[in-house]
Amino acid sequence: SDQLGVPIEGPQIDEQFWLDQLPEQTVRFGFGHAKAFVPTRWLDDGDHVQVGNVDLEVLHCPGHTPGHVVFFDKEDRLALVGDVLFAGSIGRTDFPRGNHADLIHAIKTKLWPLGDDVQFVPGHGPMSTFGKERQTNPYVGD
Repeated sequence: SDQLGVPIEGPQIDEQFWLDQLPEQTVRFGFGHAKAFVPTRWLDDGDHVQVGNVDLEVLHCPGHTPGHVVFFDKEDRLALVGDVLFAGSIGRTDFPRGNHADLIHAIKTKLWPLGDDVQFVPGHGPMSTFGKERQTNPYVGD
C-alpha cells in the first residue's frame, strides 16, 4: 500500500491477529518477508466494495476464521465465499479462533437467505449453488 499508493480494504477487524503474525508466518511458509499492517479500511457486515463496475456486498461470516468475509454480487447472484462453504463440505475450523458453531450459524443465517439460485465460488474445488448445498451438503443441509 505504501509503495504503490493503493488502499488496502479489509479484512474484517477480527483478523488483525493474523495480520500481526505476517512477518513470522511468511518466513515459516517460505514466502520471504512481509510486514504486518493495518488496512486502510476494515470491512464489516453490510459494507460494499466496488471492483470496476461490480458492487460487492460484504457479509461477515465467522467460523473458519473469526473475521472471514464473503463477497456477494447481488446483480449476478454470485457469492465469493472463500473457505466458508464448499460443494459437499464446509471450511475447517481448527485454525486459531475458528469456531464450528459460528461457521454453521453464518452459513444458515447469512448465506441461505440470499436464495437457492445463488451460485458460489469456494476457495477450493468446484462451484455450486446454495440450493444444491441445502439439499445435499451433509454439514449444513436442511
